[in-house]
Amino acid sequence: MNIYNAVTNGNSSDTVERLNAEPVNSAKIRQPLYESRRKIFPKRAEGRFRRFKWIVMLITLGIYYLTPWIRWDRGPYAPDQAVLIDIANRRFYFFFIEIWPQEFFYVAGLLVMAGFGLFLLTSAVGRAWCGYTCPQTVWVDLFLVVERFIEGDRNARMKLDAGEWTFDKIRKRVLKHSIWLLIGVLTGGAWIFYFADAPTLAMQFLTGEAAMVAYYTVATLTATTYVLGGLMREQVCTYMCPWPRIQGAMLDEHSLVVTYNDWRGERRSRHAKKAIATGEPVGDCVDCNACVAVCPMGIDIRDGQQMECITCALCIDACDSVMDKLSKPRGLIAYATLNEYEDNMALATDGDAHDIRPANVRNADGSFVNGIRHFNWRIIFRPRTVFYLTVWCLVGIVMLVTLATRERLSVNVLHDRNPQYVMESDGAIRNGYTVRLLNMIAQPRTITLSLNGLPNAVMKINGIADAPARSFSIEVKPDEVTNLRVFVTTPSGTAASTAEDFIFIAIDDEYSETAYYKAVFNGPGARK
Repeated sequence: MNIYNAVTNGNSSDTVERLNAEPVNSAKIRQPLYESRRKIFPKRAEGRFRRFKWIVMLITLGIYYLTPWIRWDRGPYAPDQAVLIDIANRRFYFFFIEIWPQEFFYVAGLLVMAGFGLFLLTSAVGRAWCGYTCPQTVWVDLFLVVERFIEGDRNARMKLDAGEWTFDKIRKRVLKHSIWLLIGVLTGGAWIFYFADAPTLAMQFLTGEAAMVAYYTVATLTATTYVLGGLMREQVCTYMCPWPRIQGAMLDEHSLVVTYNDWRGERRSRHAKKAIATGEPVGDCVDCNACVAVCPMGIDIRDGQQMECITCALCIDACDSVMDKLSKPRGLIAYATLNEYEDNMALATDGDAHDIRPANVRNADGSFVNGIRHFNWRIIFRPRTVFYLTVWCLVGIVMLVTLATRERLSVNVLHDRNPQYVMESDGAIRNGYTVRLLNMIAQPRTITLSLNGLPNAVMKINGIADAPARSFSIEVKPDEVTNLRVFVTTPSGTAASTAEDFIFIAIDDEYSETAYYKAVFNGPGARK
């Protein structure tokens, strides 16, 4: 009976250390809905995916901690913080973009884009969000860096945890948890800086002059970061996060997921040379448990896809390093789709699942060569992902177009409800209005407010001018709403017997902007 990789090039699996690493979360034995946490001590991995995770961690943490300190000059009338959520003034600043409360649909659009982006990413490359960019994953990686630096790698941490409470153990634990708490404080501190001027708030916070809500927020985020990143870790992904359950609906047979190629790895053997000599079928897996030891979720990828797997691909790095030591091709554990796995499984077996035939391992189209995967763009561009990408792009384009063409001047008018009109002693009819001029740029402006319609009517604005007229120049403050009390009067004998429409026009000649509002003038015959 033949086997895949029957020739070991003189290398023995005995040269690879077998790690004592049993899966904490086993796919073969499903645990209750919730059970007490069993500690996982993931071994440090080395390889291309681990390096990629380092890069992602540095970028994401850098963005989070440094963004509030980036300055952006908007002139003397607006804050110079590049990203600022100004709750007091109901503004959101993002570099050159300013969002007002009535423009909240932009935030809704961003959420829609985030949702479809996540659907697209999951359909194409599985739970890559969970494995690389999820805040829980990023902060757990950061906490593990601290833990390894103080307590050592996997074996040293396991020995320390099982040992007695000596002075050295207490010292290491106190130091580790102190740094974890410091990271939590920095995390909460960075968060509050998004809601106020960062340098000012930092000084107020350190001197005890900040608002109490700032201290409460930092305390809450310190606690959650410390508990979720340090004490609960994989429990968050297994029990608290809904995405492991939702993502199952987003995956299909074309989605890339971390896969153990058992058509190549089985049957596992620690003594491949002896097995081959006796004619026994042996696969490439030497059962070293390296993939289990590095897994931050404590699973055995060889048991198949599992809810706990976050697709971090550290098991690929671990397995590739073992294959390198044995001079065997990489890819025993690799990113693969279900279709590719089933095709290779069908080609590698001939009626008997244990009859592995190397001649049938697919490589004619270049998709696989000795178990090493070559990227196929069809995985990305297929109907499902094209649909997600199309929706994502359409929402983004609509938002960009509306941002580029939106008016920065607006006028709103509210008619007095009681009374609807007032008849003066000379027979003239007067209507009262509250006019709101919205100047949505960080510069003072001169707005000309005038009437269009009601040919004989004039208006008077409280606090602007004593004499009535059909047009007034009004100074409006930067980035604010200016409220005006406006009275429109028609002379005696010219009042409409019923309601009559007219238009308030606001014009800014300097910025070439015009805003309109259609209003109603009520006369004696108007319906109340």
